[in-house]
Amino acid sequence: MLKTISATKARINFGDVMKQAKIAPVIVERGGKAEVVVLSKKAYDQLVAAKTHADVQKRIEALHKKIRAELAGKSPVDIAEIIRQGREERDEQINNSLR
Repeated sequence: MLKTISATKARINFGDVMKQAKIAPVIVERGGKAEVVVLSKKAYDQLVAAKTHADVQKRIEALHKKIRAELAGKSPVDIAEIIRQGREERDEQINNSLR
């Protein structure tokens, strides 16, 4: 369960607030209204990592959508053909260098 404390008590007992925050986030109120949350460094790092992961996922999804739109109506690329052409070019270069 989240602990709620007044700003005045948090200021006076900040060491205790830090200890409590290592267990669970502490909500600090001013005038009966929640103003801030004190949380452990570990919890903060987890939040940042989750947000970073979500941002990366959104960017990947946007890129996929863009690629699908650009490829709409086009025939798929034949990877085997590209590899075959590359090998032919390489073989030709090798043969030319041996002459």
